[in-house]
Amino acid sequence: MGKWNRREFLKTTCCSAAAGFAAASFSRFGLVNALAQNATDYKALVCVFLFGGNDSNNMVIPFGSSAYNSYKSARGGLALAQNQLLPINPPSAGAPFAFHPRFGSLQSLFNNRQLAVLTNVGTLVQPTTPKQFRNGSAPVPMNLFSHSDQEAQMQTATLDKIGDTGWAGRTADKIQSIYGGNFPIVISLAGTNIFCEGVVAQAIQSNGNPSQLLNGFNGSTDSNARLATLQSLLTFDTGLSLVQAASTTAGNAIQNGQTLAAALAGGTPLATQFPKNSYFASQLQQVAKIIQVRSALGLQRQIFFVSLGGFDTHSNQLAQQDSLFNDMNQSLSAFYQATVEMGVAPNVSTFTLSDFGRTYSPNSSGTDHAWGSHHLILGGAVKGGDFYGTFPTLAVNGPDDATGQGRWVPTTSLDQYAATMAAWFGVAAADLPTIFPNLANFPAATLGIMG
Repeated sequence: MGKWNRREFLKTTCCSAAAGFAAASFSRFGLVNALAQNATDYKALVCVFLFGGNDSNNMVIPFGSSAYNSYKSARGGLALAQNQLLPINPPSAGAPFAFHPRFGSLQSLFNNRQLAVLTNVGTLVQPTTPKQFRNGSAPVPMNLFSHSDQEAQMQTATLDKIGDTGWAGRTADKIQSIYGGNFPIVISLAGTNIFCEGVVAQAIQSNGNPSQLLNGFNGSTDSNARLATLQSLLTFDTGLSLVQAASTTAGNAIQNGQTLAAALAGGTPLATQFPKNSYFASQLQQVAKIIQVRSALGLQRQIFFVSLGGFDTHSNQLAQQDSLFNDMNQSLSAFYQATVEMGVAPNVSTFTLSDFGRTYSPNSSGTDHAWGSHHLILGGAVKGGDFYGTFPTLAVNGPDDATGQGRWVPTTSLDQYAATMAAWFGVAAADLPTIFPNLANFPAATLGIMG
């Protein structure tokens, strides 16, 4: 059985035992001891994955008269009214821009320099021009424009094959010995994903609440007895390596859930109000609660994965994005305010990823799959209030268009973006190329976004 299939077996077994929440083991067949902590600071990365491929062409819009008129002409029925846009003035852009009308709180964070925009970033094997793409003279990511492949590649930074570890997991592999701790430093609040998978570093992957125990175990005397029996069964030596590994994984999941539940029970309720009836907001609220009890968990580094779906806007895009961007605006703003309340705003950096961008040319009431896209980076350590990267020329069949439909060839690579976040997190410069396999192909390893 191959490594990936084996990992999937362990995940499936653990999820069956632990009600949709899995923990990858520290090593192939059990938990190894982490080295002692020798750093005194705290940092957290929060990855916000926008599933479906966000049309960032309607998230960040040119605002000058001539540029806006060109945007309006190219976007047709998808063009947003200029008088509804929220102006921003990124110094490096040399021209006025605007956010989507729903980004009121994010506009304030941008203006207060806690939010930055990274423009035209995507999966790139090496610097590539539209001409090279069209004549096939440069290598490109496998199955470009495919949802499943590009979602995986954005999470793994492996572009020429199916990756079996994620770049968050590999980042955790590199820093685990420095920042130590016996509790997982990587936590998904958005289900099982490859982003969190490392080789040795432990990860918890849950559907919204990683502290929940098994279904049917409610803390009563009878359920506690059943839980103790299950935990005892998981310690039996069957002599079968896969079964033993699955038992260890399930046992670790139960133990981690109990540890986290106990830590959260000792936390102080946050005053920050998160939006109601939003699964995205509830994920971020849970992240904030876990960050608050980081000392009880003995953690100095944490990586979180949360998600918001619905961005595959082939039709009815204006209405869908209006709702999605409203959720993003309110939820991200609340999360940032929670980090301020906890006094950790400079220590927590939140950033977006998505499958890909979408075409500039509309397809009826929506858009098709594209390539380069704009992303948001939020936090007290961010050099905000500005754009980073090279903004594309917004012209169908223009110098940045790969296919004649407004598919921007990225000018900044995922590897550079991710390496920037990993370097701020504490990964040594010498270790970055071992996490991001294409990084050496680009002139700059990091992008100067983080303070």
